[in-house]
Parts: sequence; C-alpha cells; structure tokens
Amino acid sequence: MSERRVAVQSAVGLHARPAALFSQAAAATGVAVALTRGDGTSVNAASILGVLSLGIAHGDEVTLSADGSGAEEALDSLAALLSTDLDAD
Repeated sequence: MSERRVAVQSAVGLHARPAALFSQAAAATGVAVALTRGDGTSVNAASILGVLSLGIAHGDEVTLSADGSGAEEALDSLAALLSTDLDAD
C-alpha cells in the first residue's frame, strides 16, 4: 500500500468548495483512495460527505493511501492538490 502524508493548506481546511474539488479529483483518478485524519478515522477520498465528516482544518496533517495500478500517480496528484489553497481564487 502506498501512502502520502500532507498538511492541508486550504485556508478553511477541507470544507465546502475545497472538499468538493478534492473529492472530485480523487474520483477522477479511478483509484480507490483513503483519506485518514490524525486520529485514525478514515474515509473514501472520493466521497464528499466522508471528507466533510472528518472536519479537517487548515494545517491538519492527513494521510492518503491507495493500492494497485496508478496508486503512486494518484497519491502524488492528490497530495499536491492538498498542498495548495483550494479556496483561493
């Protein structure tokens, strides 16, 4: 299983617009990606409701994990996405 740890850089964390952009990007990878909060709570990264339920704030460190073909590329692109402010214009 491949993993990436990243600190969320969106000013409002993964709420509303940033969560939607992230979950859509996760779904578009075609790879089953898990998003895990620091306390170990894990959700399907492609589920906007799951992502919102984690209550991830700016600066929180999360872990992305996936298995299989394309996992490395998917995790790299999603980690890069979380490393930017998704709520900036």
